[in-house]
Amino acid sequence: MNRTAWLQERRMLKFRDVLSRWEASELSAFEASELLGMSERQFRRYRGRYEDEGEAGLRDKRLGKASSRRVPESERRRMLALYREMYSGWNVRHFHERLRGHHGFSWGYSWTKAQLQLAGLVERSHKRGPHRRKRERKPCVGMMLHQDGSRAHWLVGAPPLDLIVTMDDATSEIYSAILVEEEGTDSTFLGLLETFSAHGLPCSLYTDRGSHYFHTPQADGPVDRSRPTQVGRALEQLGVEHIAAYSPQARGRSERMFATLQDRLAKELALTGIAEVEKANVWLKEVWRPSHNARFAVEPALPDSAFVPVADRSVLVETLSRHDERLVARDNTAAFENKRLQLPESPLRHHWVGARVKIHAYPDASLAIFHGPRLLARYGADGRIAASPPHAAATAAKPVKPRRVLALNDQAQNSERRQTRKRKLVSASHRISPASQAPPS
Repeated sequence: MNRTAWLQERRMLKFRDVLSRWEASELSAFEASELLGMSERQFRRYRGRYEDEGEAGLRDKRLGKASSRRVPESERRRMLALYREMYSGWNVRHFHERLRGHHGFSWGYSWTKAQLQLAGLVERSHKRGPHRRKRERKPCVGMMLHQDGSRAHWLVGAPPLDLIVTMDDATSEIYSAILVEEEGTDSTFLGLLETFSAHGLPCSLYTDRGSHYFHTPQADGPVDRSRPTQVGRALEQLGVEHIAAYSPQARGRSERMFATLQDRLAKELALTGIAEVEKANVWLKEVWRPSHNARFAVEPALPDSAFVPVADRSVLVETLSRHDERLVARDNTAAFENKRLQLPESPLRHHWVGARVKIHAYPDASLAIFHGPRLLARYGADGRIAASPPHAAATAAKPVKPRRVLALNDQAQNSERRQTRKRKLVSASHRISPASQAPPS
């Protein structure tokens, strides 16, 4: 017996009880109607139907008939077939959004969930645990960014990849999502460069204590800020505070975001048929990220922005790269990661042997050598000098005269100074009086 039939039986029992009390003159018609929750006229109508037809006259004539608002059976079968054949394993909310957006489905979420559960395709959710208070969001965008990576089989037929996501704490808007073979310093710089170039510098960046973010002397211990990593050095130069999280619960907002992505994004990528990382990153930036932010991003509490615009993108390019010092060898080369970088001829000096130079390693595998603020040369990923530099110089080198011209100018200046000194001595001797030249008495 379903709930509707059970309620019908309960109403009939109550009516017979109240009717017997009315027949015994214990209740008036008005009092009986009040107990049954109906008008006095309706009570007289029910009483007449009971006297003519018995209990059958009290039954609701709508029972057993299909509702005019009922979902057609063909639509129910189509929905279940789509889930079995194309969307098996999707959560109900994601599946329902897909139905409405791509299959012309107009029926409600609750009905869809109930039908999937009745068909045994979706398990009923367990009772939630006790409520825990979440940390409040930052009031405006740019006050705090989250960056984290998640390793999973994002592409069908491909090995596990790391998805590096940079998102805003105030809105949960994803500013950068990049698939890489392995999370590290370069992937961090890629995400930060894309975000900072588009929006500006934030107040702080919130990350875990991975080895590319912080140096941690002891496992699960505090970070050593006196020994910054490449990421720490770059953030300090840009004036961005770097905050370390000491538990997954502390990064709850980014953890929940990755739970959503692992459930939805892999399935969306499977539908596109994309199998190459480069094409997947283009699709993530141009197609998926705008639609995801439109669905999940929230409005900030305040309309203001804490981002600080960056006028010169080349400053970001040079800062968000790995910096390593090297000593130039006697063959005028610098060694870096099994490569020998040959320094070209320069008007600054005949050679750079013995000089300390700084090598910038960019996330795209290109390289550059700097001596102080001066750019000496740029190199491709193969270590050869690049014909057209892919990045602008941080500080342009000023043209200077050749060393021989400088030496000739120095000689002329020294000769002029000697002649000036002689003229001053002669003039001083003429001013001396004869009395002063006489021998003492």
